[in-house]
Amino acid sequence: MTPVEVTRGDSPVVLGLPHTGTWLPDDISARLNERGRGLDDTDWHIHTLYEGLLPGATTVRATFHRYVIDANRDPSGASLYPGQNTTGLVPLTDFDGVDIWDTPPSEAEVEERRLAFHAPYHAAIEAELERVRAIHGVAILYDCHSIRSHIPFLFDGTLPDFNIGTNNGTTCAPVIEAAVRDICDGAEGYTSTLNGRFKGGWTTRHYGRPDEGLHAIQMELAQSTYLTAEQAPWAYDETKAGRLRGHLSDILQSLADLAPTLGGSK
Repeated sequence: MTPVEVTRGDSPVVLGLPHTGTWLPDDISARLNERGRGLDDTDWHIHTLYEGLLPGATTVRATFHRYVIDANRDPSGASLYPGQNTTGLVPLTDFDGVDIWDTPPSEAEVEERRLAFHAPYHAAIEAELERVRAIHGVAILYDCHSIRSHIPFLFDGTLPDFNIGTNNGTTCAPVIEAAVRDICDGAEGYTSTLNGRFKGGWTTRHYGRPDEGLHAIQMELAQSTYLTAEQAPWAYDETKAGRLRGHLSDILQSLADLAPTLGGSK
């Protein structure tokens, strides 16, 4: 299996999907413990949730699981959230702080995984952003994520439904942040926050360079918004998802509509 799947389109919007993959190479799977092999921290069904929402959108999807290596972490290993509980480039625990390995990888093995999995994924992201920017003068990366709404190890209380991350407004033009925030705030029956617990991972922070015509925004969805239950077997709820997809479609279309106003030059 290849580490990344790309579907090219002609829209100015590129969807990043770093955490929907469930592929574990056999040698890595054998080293996980039983809890690790449950893959609980997957962004379950996110690629299905977003499928077909924006005609012409490009998608870049990691096929490997985040326990192989996390495609949304700094390749240097630096923490995205210093002083807070989080998981690293190759997670040693799950989101509940419980060990997932019988035999954790060595530093040399982490580097091997970076080269084999993390680097190809980001080479694909970079190539697609450059291709799209060459067409439109700008490119907008929308990074797609989801997580359980109750994880005491990572955050207190209940996570809002929509968690928008722009690293405190630095990764995209203000009009992009405002458009997404307004749609989420106006979505009846849902809660939302901007730059709360999740401010955007390494992908958003690395590629978001508005002064160069590269805009990035992360959306972390509470899995309660589209799953039957936030536990195995992680079933996709068609009714919940259908309602949510309407709002996500509005968000993506608003990004595409804004692209010509962002001042890029072809």
